[in-house]
Amino acid sequence: MKVKKLLALALCFTMCLGLFAACGKNNNDTAKDIANTEDAIKDAGEKIVDKAEDLAGEKEHYTFGYTCMDGTNPFFVTLEKTIREEVEKRGDKLISTDPANDVTLQITQIEDMITQGIDAIFLNPVEAEGILPALDMLKEAGIPIINFDTEVADLSYVEAYVGSDNYNAGFVCGLDLVAKRPEGGPIIVLDSPTMNSITDRVKGFLDAIEGKGFTVVAQQDAKGNLEVAMGIAEDLLQAHSDVVAIFGGNDPTALGALAAANAAGLTDCLIYGVDGSPDIKAEIASGNSLIEGTGAQSPINIAKISVEVMYKYMSGEQVEDRYPVETFLITADNVNDFGTTDWQ
Repeated sequence: MKVKKLLALALCFTMCLGLFAACGKNNNDTAKDIANTEDAIKDAGEKIVDKAEDLAGEKEHYTFGYTCMDGTNPFFVTLEKTIREEVEKRGDKLISTDPANDVTLQITQIEDMITQGIDAIFLNPVEAEGILPALDMLKEAGIPIINFDTEVADLSYVEAYVGSDNYNAGFVCGLDLVAKRPEGGPIIVLDSPTMNSITDRVKGFLDAIEGKGFTVVAQQDAKGNLEVAMGIAEDLLQAHSDVVAIFGGNDPTALGALAAANAAGLTDCLIYGVDGSPDIKAEIASGNSLIEGTGAQSPINIAKISVEVMYKYMSGEQVEDRYPVETFLITADNVNDFGTTDWQ
């Protein structure tokens, strides 16, 4: 923008120079003064053009927005930290917000970021449908969107989606359960219907166990939250203490279920989560936890790919609609390969 303004100013000087030259032809008395003025205008115009050329050679810097459903979730803490590092090492700025799982607040925060003049945004919605008003505002403002981890309901709003293969993350958990409980049995599923990522994981899990003798005795919305999951699981386990497994849509949910199962005195219930967080891997590695496995994903890879796609788009290059990131199962058999202190 600075370059365009300077070039426009240079054009104005050139036009003025032409006008003075025309006047000089018709008024010999002021020819000398006009000639001096012409030289001054020409010199100023050349300096403006030189400055414009200097600016054109400089790297353009961006201010990016960032929003995720829950900034306190360890998965998103790592993801935001990685995006920030990648953006700032390029000399650019990241404005982060945390709506704390409140879609109304998320919309307000996005509106605030628009007024702050962000050039583009990394966006993970609290609700796939509920976020649509904010997407309309971003579209109207001409602000590009890189959607990560959880899909918005209408992907036509976004330049690209970067996220884990969530279906597979749940599917591998289901396959593991079938192998370890071939006789089947009653199970509990703790989902979050407003989060597309968790919905996909639950679908993958249920598809993997279909026709294998399992019965879902309860399926409830834990909102992807540890405390909520713990409270729900405590109530459910009073009525279904014979469950052979609990599937949580993410690791915080699984850890909430673990706390409830431990309080209920369960000793033979397999609990699965999705994320591959350090906390869940530590439980698996301990050798004495009901946590049996986690469908692991990599917030670091999601973040780095999101940043790469963002800069590719901002530079005018064509980007793909989707960038799937690999997911896989972590159990006691391979947890030592990934460590328990950091994300993979």
